[in-house]
Amino acid sequence: MNPVVRWFHQLGSPPYFDRFAARWAPWAYLLALATMAWGLYGALFLVPADYQQGDSFRILYIHVPSAWMSTAIYALMAAYAAIALIWRIKLCEILAMACAPIGAAFTLITLATGAIWGKPMWGTWWDWDPRLTTELILLFLYLGVIGLYHAIDDRRAAARAAGLLAIVGVALLPVIRWSVVWWNSLHQGQTIRLLGESAMDPSMLPPLWWMALGTHAWFVGSLLARARADNLRREAAKDWVRRQAEAAP
Repeated sequence: MNPVVRWFHQLGSPPYFDRFAARWAPWAYLLALATMAWGLYGALFLVPADYQQGDSFRILYIHVPSAWMSTAIYALMAAYAAIALIWRIKLCEILAMACAPIGAAFTLITLATGAIWGKPMWGTWWDWDPRLTTELILLFLYLGVIGLYHAIDDRRAAARAAGLLAIVGVALLPVIRWSVVWWNSLHQGQTIRLLGESAMDPSMLPPLWWMALGTHAWFVGSLLARARADNLRREAAKDWVRRQAEAAP
């Protein structure tokens, strides 16, 4: 068997995943703290003020990576949910449900920083702009997945029901992505491109990439930690969990 395929099969084993998550989650958090600290330092002290927005624009170094994560995590959650529904892989159920609170947090940060940024730029904390409105709907979808998962006692049935809602909600993602193109609104158009030339000055971009790397690493650490906790709760009656608890100092 191909080593990569064998590793994925091993990862589906609850004891193996527990050891994997326990080992790598702290390293992911450490990488996240280091990269975000450097990114914030660059955003606050190395990057010049914007010629139009002044220092207010610096909040984009939190707002933009959080916005990217809010949609990326939802897409990943739906992918895990689809795999779990089709192939009945329990670990994918756990990972899908672990994505929801993290994605909701990033979405809330996106909305909050957008409001803080919007007040001096637009003169209002909130406007029913298509980008803002669809991002708010995304938060409600995350909360719906979380609520549905916790409303059903049977964990596997709950994960399947919540996963189905997550899959249906994927239809919102392209609307969020293209809302600034499809509608004229207060929200500025796309200025940062992963592929191609960005509208921002190149000197302003490095801290943003560091912050993006940091948010991704934080997500990995949080996902592993939350999934490990859920995995242990589900497997609490198994011998390997009892042995691990007895061996703990």
